[in-house]
Amino acid sequence: MPAPLAESPLTVLAMRWRAFRAAVIRTWRTSLQFRTVAITVVLSGLAVTIIGGYMSVVIGGNLFSSRRDQVEAEHARATLLAQDYFANAVAADDASQLDFDTLSGDVQTRILSSTTSPGGTGFAMLRVPGQTTQFVMQPTQSRGFSSSVLSDGLRELVVKDSGRVYLQSVTLPSGAPGIVSGSLVSVPSAGNYEFYLVFDLSDAQQTLDFVQQTLAIGLISLVLLIGGVTWVVVRLVVAPIRVAAETSERLAAGQLEQRIPERGEDVIATLARSFNGMADSLQQKITRLAEVSRMQQRFVSDVSHELRTPLTTIRLAGDVIYDQREDFTPTTARTAELLHTQIQRFEILLADLLEISRFDAGAVELELEPVSLVRLVDDALESMRPLADERGSSLELVAKGGYYEVEVDPRRIRRILRNLLGNAIEHGEGKPIVVTIDSNATAIGFTVRDHGIGMTADQLDHVFERFWRADASRQRTIGGTGLGLAIALEDAGLHGGVIEVWSEPGSGTVFRVTLPRTPGAAPGESPLSLTPEDRDNDADAATAVEEVQDAG
Repeated sequence: MPAPLAESPLTVLAMRWRAFRAAVIRTWRTSLQFRTVAITVVLSGLAVTIIGGYMSVVIGGNLFSSRRDQVEAEHARATLLAQDYFANAVAADDASQLDFDTLSGDVQTRILSSTTSPGGTGFAMLRVPGQTTQFVMQPTQSRGFSSSVLSDGLRELVVKDSGRVYLQSVTLPSGAPGIVSGSLVSVPSAGNYEFYLVFDLSDAQQTLDFVQQTLAIGLISLVLLIGGVTWVVVRLVVAPIRVAAETSERLAAGQLEQRIPERGEDVIATLARSFNGMADSLQQKITRLAEVSRMQQRFVSDVSHELRTPLTTIRLAGDVIYDQREDFTPTTARTAELLHTQIQRFEILLADLLEISRFDAGAVELELEPVSLVRLVDDALESMRPLADERGSSLELVAKGGYYEVEVDPRRIRRILRNLLGNAIEHGEGKPIVVTIDSNATAIGFTVRDHGIGMTADQLDHVFERFWRADASRQRTIGGTGLGLAIALEDAGLHGGVIEVWSEPGSGTVFRVTLPRTPGAAPGESPLSLTPEDRDNDADAATAVEEVQDAG
């Protein structure tokens, strides 16, 4: 078997990033405290970044301005010193006897020793080109001076104007920031010379870096402090809200005695007192309603049990009278038949009421056993066939699947089938009734289809209500109690299944029952369609019948 391929570091990194992002998004959505702290930190960070940037720019500008003024003053002083030194030297001695190169070196030494720049100074004196003079002083510059810092624009300005000091910001060969200052110096008998000083601003840059670092540390600390304070404050506010949420969840789960602790006299304490008052009121009402419900259930159960004994006696007496009806007059015989029928219906009604009371009390348990749903449906059809024949409806079974055995309560499934078939026979208008069975990987289901009068959308909303009838003026002719569909719905729910209904006026009705193949599992998608394939044909036939009736 080949070994699994190892994931690349980029793939692992991408997976970790996606997991981290998902965790952050989940925390953002679920935690009010995290969301509040994050928003506060982001906004305060943005604010301090703007303030810190502004302060940094202002401080850097002030430092540069002060050094620029200092450089300009020093260069002006150095220019006067050089001009005076050359003039005095030429005036004291014959120009032909002077060594101008020595004079240039002396001037360089005096100027460099007189400057007070803490970053060091570079010196250069360059002859203005294109001059014709009696004597020539060779250009001179200090060690380490690089002519690359002198731009053509600066040299042109220096040559054109002899009365000003020109400054230019440059980057020194070492990478440090600097300022080049330039002016024009006139040397008697030797002509005009460009005089430049280069000042290293590394000390000012170090000061600015220190200030910026201090600002960054201070502002970051301030943001973290704001975040911490916000976390503490929000925790103080959110903690009671979290307690209230947890308490409300317990109340919703049925723990009616849960309450919020009341501390202090602030708004949170007022909220806790109001919430607890509401919980007390709800507990009293829910307890009262539960007690009323239990009394009603007990009343129905007790009445049903108490009625069984006299009903048994009445049934026995009624059976005796019913068996001797041939000896009575026709009117008395008919009365005996009606008495027999109503006693039977009364017994069924009592049984249904007892079953409903068990459902309401939650005292119903399934008796599961493996059975074939096809066999259960076939048995139910055979038991209901005489009634269907009496009403003129034919019963048909279409078994597409469902032949395997499933764990169900056979008694309850038969009852569901009898109730649905009885409802179809009652409202089927003597037309065919089709029961279809099928199954898939997760569910097994069956449909009961009639072609009767059908129901409107409003009637479908009430079809499973107890004692509800689609047509209040319509009499039940097959002995129904009005509880059959409600009991069928409860029986299907006990199995983890569902009952759904489709109906249209004139197109009949379809009841679909879907049960899980495995007890306790979700049934999933039903194997059968709820909407019948022949609905259009039924609608067309109903329309044709109405047109014929209208024409008649």
